[in-house]
Amino acid sequence: MPFQLHFGESDLLRCRFALSPLFETQEAVRTLRRTGRHGYHLPWLRRIREASGALDLEPLWLLMPAVGHNPDFICPPPIGPLATFEEEIAAVRAVDPEVARADMALALADRHGGSASPVGRRLLADPARAVRELADLLDQAWQALIEPYWPRLRALLEADITYHSRRLADSGLEQLLGELSPRLSWNGSTLTVAGTQGDHERVLGGQGLVLMPSVFVWPEVVGGHEEPWRPGLIYPARGIGGLWSESGDRTPETLARLLGRVRADVLCALDEPAGTSALAHRLGLAPSSVSDHLSVLRGAGLLTSRRYGHQVLYERTPLGIALAASV
Repeated sequence: MPFQLHFGESDLLRCRFALSPLFETQEAVRTLRRTGRHGYHLPWLRRIREASGALDLEPLWLLMPAVGHNPDFICPPPIGPLATFEEEIAAVRAVDPEVARADMALALADRHGGSASPVGRRLLADPARAVRELADLLDQAWQALIEPYWPRLRALLEADITYHSRRLADSGLEQLLGELSPRLSWNGSTLTVAGTQGDHERVLGGQGLVLMPSVFVWPEVVGGHEEPWRPGLIYPARGIGGLWSESGDRTPETLARLLGRVRADVLCALDEPAGTSALAHRLGLAPSSVSDHLSVLRGAGLLTSRRYGHQVLYERTPLGIALAASV
């Protein structure tokens, strides 16, 4: 059942990348219930088992049918390329209750017995209370499931955006969209998203498209949002296969003897571009120590750096890649 997005000329000029801690929170909640997504995230699932068990996520799960509409108001398109969770959840709390009620009704209609269930009836009966309840649940899920790991997740998402921004510059939007996922196909001025969202379409109408990488959406691609939200396309981020591995899992002993254990760990942790704070969190080191090692590795010609938003991202040079791969 395909979802189709129809582009006009002005839409091609208004496509942009963004990342969303709120969307990752929602998709993490969804992943808890979808075992087909668990393969890459088993280490994370083990770490959050106790914290997730303390949350009552049933109202959110009820609004997440496997096929059909999912409410847009609980994860609207990000308000900027680097929006914080606090900014995004404030936008959820400010949603018009009647808009939220219509959005929930569509989702509950796609869930067998959803509208007639006790939780469904309660949500629809008092949409203002429902908005507060769902926002509170998302806030709790953020704190328990995502916030402790956000530096690691954000580094991966920012690295994906850096990579695909280059691909956009090199090959153009049509080829880029085809590379994001095998579920995407481009024909003329129409992007088709194959999946389980239902058979419907949307004319972008000059708004362009927000492209968002996601850690937890794999293996799906999500096309949305419905009016009045700006259209978005959420696709699996690159590099999730190594997301939860620890530094010792990927550092060859011979490289550690050559460069020193910590410096080799820093080099090997850069499978994707990352900043100092993300590397420090991933490796369990002080940011000042990581910064010193990054400076040495860059001085040796093994790394390059570039500024992205609020931070400097480091990545391996061809020499650094060859050294990490061949030792």
